[in-house]
Amino acid sequence: MKKILILTTALSTVAFAASADVTVMSWGGAYGEAQNEAFVKPFVAATGKATIMVDSDNPAPAIKAMVEAGNVTVDVASVEYADAIRLCDEGVLEPIDAASLPAGADGTPAADDFIPGAVTECGVSTDIWSNVFAYDTTKFPEGPKVAADFFDLEKFPGKRGLRKGAKAVLELALMGDGVAAAEVYNVLSTPEGVDRAFAKLDTIKKDVVWWEAGSQAPQLLADGEVSMTTAYNGRIFAAAMNEGKPFQIVWDGQIYENEMFVVPKGAPNAADAMEFVKFATSTEGLRASAQQISYGPARKSSLATEIVFKDGKTVMAPHLPTAPENMGNALETSATFWVDHDAELNERFQAWLSQ
Repeated sequence: MKKILILTTALSTVAFAASADVTVMSWGGAYGEAQNEAFVKPFVAATGKATIMVDSDNPAPAIKAMVEAGNVTVDVASVEYADAIRLCDEGVLEPIDAASLPAGADGTPAADDFIPGAVTECGVSTDIWSNVFAYDTTKFPEGPKVAADFFDLEKFPGKRGLRKGAKAVLELALMGDGVAAAEVYNVLSTPEGVDRAFAKLDTIKKDVVWWEAGSQAPQLLADGEVSMTTAYNGRIFAAAMNEGKPFQIVWDGQIYENEMFVVPKGAPNAADAMEFVKFATSTEGLRASAQQISYGPARKSSLATEIVFKDGKTVMAPHLPTAPENMGNALETSATFWVDHDAELNERFQAWLSQ
């Protein structure tokens, strides 16, 4: 069997891709480790194809740059939902034939087995993940409990960690200011709503520590640099389960979406890449992923039986973004909104940061 190589930086891709049948670019950290265990190792075992994983703080800009430069060294990339749609529209991605995806383990056709929206013209969902905020229970034994608490520096003093970008930050700001999840994009679609979001961020701006890579958020919390931080829910779960960190997720105001596997236009091993995507997003592949990290599978058949964490005892259902008890004031990311407004809102965000 060919050896699996796991690399730590996207810059290493060029050096090793020539010796691989499939090169997968993901987000590193606990998420990359989960995908390696759930997808890469089983794929190598089943097919014998040499498969390497490379890390990026955000794979979408990296693969776009490769395609535009005519030097694509990645076969599969894990990208956010809005990026999968936008890059597809821009001609950066190979189309994926939904009819070619495997049926569920119970025989249900893929079109009926995947939840609505989980398969797009150029992408297939790997999981449903969430932007949440979390805190150290040794600092705040009684809370916080709701989105507004993230912005309450008097009741919950200390620095705040926030992802450095407009997406999910503006939505949280509005929910923290009392806007119901169901109304967030209606409000954010107006100039007054955008002003309102930035005004809310102004209330904590001097106390914000900005993060960019997903692994930074739990580390900021662990190091005591912040008292609470936004984060990807699976990173907080991994820190609590794997490292025993006293972290607690606040699900109120969570912002969830599908993560997608895509194949860049001009991928050097496109046929093998498509086989990897089909393998990884099968019933068994998505179940295996949910056993590694607390992101929900996008296939109904993957949830047909109880999913247990890799420790063999922790039932995963309560830790998934889509658990009924976690959905009380949850917001599904609007890919359409961010495809239309990403450039202008991030330009405004960068200008706001520099003020």
